[in-house]
Amino acid sequence: MERIMRSVPMLAVAMLLALFVGCASTESSSGTGEYIDDTVITTKVKAAIFNEPTLKSAEINVETYKGVVQLSGFVSSKADIQTAIRVARSVKGVKSVSNDMELK
Repeated sequence: MERIMRSVPMLAVAMLLALFVGCASTESSSGTGEYIDDTVITTKVKAAIFNEPTLKSAEINVETYKGVVQLSGFVSSKADIQTAIRVARSVKGVKSVSNDMELK
């Protein structure tokens, strides 16, 4: 009985360690906090593009993964591409911007 009682703390530590490792984010998936941060960044970038009077925001798609914003869709000019990139980079939390926009 005494032997079993001595192994209980070790078992508890092992279970806690397994729990924490199982809940950690990995390279191929993001944790809940990262997902929420990316959603907030996407929303802020969309709002910033919408508030830019020279851009047609309905034609620019925004996605974010781990702070990297991807812009896609169709725009009328190279100036619109540069403006959208500049606006996206100005949003707090954006690490970098990937441009997949195309000219109409």
